[in-house]
Amino acid sequence: MKIFRGFHHPGIARACALTIGNFDGVHRGHQAMLALLNSEAAHRGVESCVLTFEPHPRDYFAGTLHKPELAPARIGTLRDKLTELARCGVQQTVVLPFDARLAAQSPQAFIDEVLLQGLGARYVLVGDDFRFGSQRAGDYALLDATGQARGFDVARMNSYEVHGLRVSSSAVRQALGKGDMEAAARLLGRPYTISGHVVHGRKLGRELGATAEGVGDGFRTLNLRFAHWKPAASGIFAVLVHGLGEFPLQGVANLGVRPSLDPDDVNGGRVLLETHCLQWPADLGAEGAYGKIVRVELLHKLHDELKYDGLDALTTGIAKDCADARAYFASAHAPTNHTETRRQTTRDRI
Repeated sequence: MKIFRGFHHPGIARACALTIGNFDGVHRGHQAMLALLNSEAAHRGVESCVLTFEPHPRDYFAGTLHKPELAPARIGTLRDKLTELARCGVQQTVVLPFDARLAAQSPQAFIDEVLLQGLGARYVLVGDDFRFGSQRAGDYALLDATGQARGFDVARMNSYEVHGLRVSSSAVRQALGKGDMEAAARLLGRPYTISGHVVHGRKLGRELGATAEGVGDGFRTLNLRFAHWKPAASGIFAVLVHGLGEFPLQGVANLGVRPSLDPDDVNGGRVLLETHCLQWPADLGAEGAYGKIVRVELLHKLHDELKYDGLDALTTGIAKDCADARAYFASAHAPTNHTETRRQTTRDRI
């Protein structure tokens, strides 16, 4: 999949079948829309293209109004969104910065300057609640009328339902907020996943729980930064880690802001996914994971983040989390390593 920041690039397709949206989570409703988009693109002999925005428009307006509560919780990072779009067969994605100029652009100017001049849209597919342009004044009727006048096709896709439940990013956020990872996986069509480069931290985890003789590595963690300040999920989870060997590794992870650590934490203030593998791969050595791209599936929530009174209490708490994660993986509800390896597709390579 080709990825562009904006549309003023020589390699961008001259004509495309286009859909527009934030695609947070790339859930099953999005996947159905993308399948239709790919079919229509192939029928017309043009590339399939997704136009998405960064930051999320509601993030932008929350910032300008100084009302952070208006910003939606973020399901996935930009990396994970692009990975899933590629997995769905999209040929080109354009990430358009959402700024003051775009927020003030009239609906007609958005059609003319972005969809037609910028992207060469021959077919535009939108959701049933699609709005666009300044003050969200543009709607499907305007888009369809302009399409008839300017010679491009416009289609609208109705809501996608699973067992009578409308699949939406809001529904996924609600499931993740409640810690119902099974419901989130049903809506997403896959386990909830966060990926990224392993970054350095304070290396405190390897000291916690280590013996006085220095045997073992304590609770060594793989640290991934979650770029958005408001993740849809938070807490302690049983997880599977992909990207450090032939098979996924069982682990326990903390997604959040680590309330038990002091302000000197090198990642202080940032949302991190800190994952402890229950069995560290011996061939990696002490420093072998840094810089690698790993993919972590959050399968089962153990509890919310807790603030511990000192490092001894934190060590005891982590040990209990590890025991609870092992119990989860030993249960009939947990996936097996061999069935999970089938999910290692292009997501591990982007």
